Amino acid sequence: MRPLRFIGEPIEVEFDQPPALEKKPGCPNRFIWRGETYQIAETVSEWRDYARKGRMAKNMQPAHAAVAAQRGSWGVGRYYFQARTTTGQIFEFYYDRAPKSADKRKGEWFLVSELEMTNETPNDK
Repeated sequence: MRPLRFIGEPIEVEFDQPPALEKKPGCPNRFIWRGETYQIAETVSEWRDYARKGRMAKNMQPAHAAVAAQRGSWGVGRYYFQARTTTGQIFEFYYDRAPKSADKRKGEWFLVSELEMTNETPNDK
């Protein structure tokens, strides 16, 4: 897959059944971007990144940081998804677990880009 266009904007998401753990969500059933609702038809791919970034990368002892990189720690990490919508479009988006303030502790969702399928295999490059 390759990007068709970069978006980089916050989105709202909706779940038919809320995740058991709010800070460890699966792919939502739909998202709302610029007032339009996009229904998810299929999760194409998903992954997690628990790497500590910026000043957070230096505030743990190495042994603790290694464990946190595997399973996460409070407020650190992102859950990435690539999903096909019922319109046939493919989008990449993520949930950022970091609290933004004392009042906004739940993290936020962001739409990264719209993607397109390619026929390229890793050996074609």
